[in-house]
Parts: sequence; structure tokens; C-alpha cells
Amino acid sequence: MSSKVKVAVAQLNCTVGDFEGNSKKIIEAASRAAAAGADLLLTPELSLTGYPPEDLLLRRAFYAAADSALQTLAAQMLQYPELTVIIGHPLAREGHRFNAASLLQGGVVLGTYCKHDLPNYDVFDEQRYFTPDNRPLVFELNGTSFGINVCEDTWFCYAPECAKSAGAEVLLVLNASPFNLGKQQQRLDTLRANVTRYRLPVVYANMVGGQDELVFDGASFVLDADGLIVATAPRFEESLLLVNFIDGVPQRSGVDVEPTDEASVYAALVLGVRDYLGKNGFPGAIVGLSGGVDSALTLAIAVDALGAERVRAVMMPSQFTLPMSLADACEMSQILNVRYDVLPIKPAFDAYLSTLAREFRGLTWDTTEENLQARIRGTLLMALSNKYGSIVLTTGNKSETAVGYSTLYGDLAGGFAVIKDILKTLVYRLCRYRNSIAPVIPERILTRAPSAELKADQTDQDSLPPYDILDEIIDLYMQQGQSIAEIVAADHDEAMVRKVVRMIRLSEYKRRQSPIGIRVTHRSFGRDWRYPVTNRFREESVSL
Repeated sequence: MSSKVKVAVAQLNCTVGDFEGNSKKIIEAASRAAAAGADLLLTPELSLTGYPPEDLLLRRAFYAAADSALQTLAAQMLQYPELTVIIGHPLAREGHRFNAASLLQGGVVLGTYCKHDLPNYDVFDEQRYFTPDNRPLVFELNGTSFGINVCEDTWFCYAPECAKSAGAEVLLVLNASPFNLGKQQQRLDTLRANVTRYRLPVVYANMVGGQDELVFDGASFVLDADGLIVATAPRFEESLLLVNFIDGVPQRSGVDVEPTDEASVYAALVLGVRDYLGKNGFPGAIVGLSGGVDSALTLAIAVDALGAERVRAVMMPSQFTLPMSLADACEMSQILNVRYDVLPIKPAFDAYLSTLAREFRGLTWDTTEENLQARIRGTLLMALSNKYGSIVLTTGNKSETAVGYSTLYGDLAGGFAVIKDILKTLVYRLCRYRNSIAPVIPERILTRAPSAELKADQTDQDSLPPYDILDEIIDLYMQQGQSIAEIVAADHDEAMVRKVVRMIRLSEYKRRQSPIGIRVTHRSFGRDWRYPVTNRFREESVSL
């Protein structure tokens, strides 16, 4: 007689510390799974607490709350007596803390698996919080033996091999794996190398949703013993994936087409904005709209994430703002149907110059006067934020963030940096992608030379290399970790490379004071970039 098991994968958008809300999501998923005839429900890593809890994991009360929530959840599962549920949660016992996954059945916790491999790179810091464990957990359900791993366990061979040795026929993997470009292919390649090599089919349940700068893309999937994809869940949305296993073999149930990089990144940015505002209780967003490409993309993302009624655009022209900037900003606001206000800054700028006239007597115009304009705009946006409660979305991109082409307390003022991890060349690609869905960004914004418009006839290239060259140097140095010599060997001008590296180094103090922003690459200026501000090492001065 053949063994049949229907597995449900709950791809959940959990919120850190929201035990009640997360438990409710798990119960709702259990209800749907039971109604669909599922025998087993798999939830993501730390689904009970959300991921990553960071230093909440150092609080004893956090574990007490987790324990209580787990016991309550186990009791509530009595209403689904035919369903076995696997829950991710933190566990403290015998003086140690663990990243755990517990098996709930019949109103009780039948067993617990604790994560073996603890990531401590990029955005991960689990060795700060958890102790590794090396005991496998294998259980039988309807004649099929299932083993449990948690996320990083499958990036190495040890834990999957232990599960196989303990009798597992199928591996269930709880994950909180954040999105970055190329991540899904990396997951598949890794599981094929470390799990299906042991002829173990894999059920991979990943979290979805935004948590501070991280975005989890979901994209849960099932692999057969040959490493072939037999089922996938949607990306960037909650879902319940159902897969039948017959004699330990997963049956094909639908595979989604791989989206383009632009589609994936845009979806990540929309979800990141929606969840950051939603989970933190902001009623809406304010965008300083300049008529340039960065603020245009930020506004489009904000409207797609929140709806036009929750987004406000503010144009703050100076004497250097070109008429086409005003026209394009107004046109885009009308297309998106957002509230649009114009607050000229010249009166405030003149007042500042009058106040500083004696101090500045005999001194030439320089970036001081340019930065004053940016800071006036930042002050106005923050005043609106304070008065109405909406958060200011900053509009600086990764190219600017890298080399410090921004003003502290000016265009860096705000609460959330939407495109902080988006290089300028990708900004244009994302705008084109968004317009391919429906044209919302005026064409002239995409074709004119970018400019801060803080002095007459200004363009970005007055101060910066062409963006295609700048972005490639930033990518090679910052994202790929290449040396100056390696970058020069890749056919880049040595003086230019040294200049860019110097600018990256000198801008560290600005980045430390800028808002957090959404991470979409494997190396962003945030959790995974930790260079000291006070630092006398000068890589750009080292001879090749």
C-alpha cells in the first residue's frame, strides 16, 4: 500500500515581536491547510516571533513570551486533529539559546529540532544569539519519514546528512532567507549540492514581507530527489502551497516563470515600503518631488505600495529650478493622482543668506550655499511629517550614497530610504520597467541630464564620473570586494578608481547618519557594511 502525505507550505508575512498576530496567521494557515486535506503544515523559520528579532533574543522575557505563545498555539491546534504543524521559534533551555522548530500534534509539542549551522555573515548575526545543536529530528507521518532542517543547515552537508542517516526520506526546511538579486538561484544551487545529493526531496518554506531594511521574497518551493523543481509559491506575497507526496515522491503541482531582475527588485521595493509603514503605523508618506529620476521612482513605488490617497508629493523650487522640472513633477503627480503642493524655498534661502551675510562677506559661493538649499527642503519636509504624522521617504540612490553626493540634514533627512541600495543605472531600468506596466514617469525625466539644481547650469557629472562608469567601480569595489589593482585591470582608469574609492571612504560618516533603506543586493550600505568612520587606512594610496 502506497504512502500518501499532503504537505502545506505556509508562506507567511510575520512581524517581529507580534506573537498574537503571528499566531493568528499560523492558525489561519492551519485552517486553510486542514480544509484542503493537508496532513502536514510547514511554517518559516522563527515564524512565531518574526525574523530577525536581533537583540530581543537577549531578553529573558522574550523567550518566556515565545514559550507561552507556543503552548497556546499547540492547544489551539486541537481543532485540527488530523494536522501536524511545524513552528519556528526561539528556545532557551539549560543556559543556552536555540533557533528551534517544534512539531505540534494533538495539542502538544511532540519534539523539537534546534538549528545546527548558524550564519554569521552579510546581514546575519546568529552566533551572537544562539548555540548550535547537532541532534536530528525525524518523524513518521502516514508511512513517510520526514526530517527537519532550519535555513543555513542546508547550506552545508552535515545537517542534511544527519537527517538522512536518521531515516529521513523527505527534508522539511524552515527559512527566513532575505531577498537579494540572484538569491533564488543561489538557494536552488545550494540545496541541489547539499540535500538532493543524498536523494532527499526538499520542502522549502520561506518567509515573506518587509522587516526594517530586509525584504523576504517567499518564493517557497519543492524539489524532488533529482533536484528538479516540482512546485513553487508566489514571490513577495503570502500564500499556501500544497504538494502531494506519494511514497516520498513529490508530485508536480505548478512552477512559476522566473521574473526579470527589474520585476523582482521593483516588487521588493514596493513590499518593503508597504510593510515598513504598515508595521510601524505610519498613516502615509511624503516625497520631495524634484522633477528628477530618483524622486520620480520613489513616488511611483510609494503609490504602488500605499495607494495614491496615502502619498503626498511636495515640490520645493529654488531660483535654480528649471521650468521643465516643475512641469514634469506636476505632470507625474497628476498621472498618479497624488496630492501635490509647491513650497518655494527662495524666501527662506534669502533669509539664511541675510543672517549669514557678515560671516560670508568676501567669501565665494560654494557647496555651503548649495547645502543650505537642501537643508531648507529637508526642514520643510520634516515639518510636514511632524504635523501630519506621515513619514518622509528619502530619494537618494546607492551611487550617491556611496560617494557622498548628498547633504546631511538635507536630502538625507527622512525616515526611510527607498532606493538606498539601487545604483543609478538600475534606477533608470526600474523606471523603464514601471512605465512598461503603465506610463507614469514622464519621458523627459528619463532622458534629461540628471541635476541637483542647486546652482545655475548644474549637472551631476560636474562632480561625478559618468554613472555607467561610477556604478561599475562601486559594484566591483563595494559589492564584489575587488582591490584597486583588480578594478584597474578590468580596464578602468587608475586615477578615476582611486578617486571613487577615496570618496567612498570619506562618505562613511554621512552613511552612518542616513536613514535605513531597503536592501536588494548581497552588499548594501547597512547591516552588511561595517567600516569604521575613524580610520587611517588609505587603500587608494597603496601602490599597485
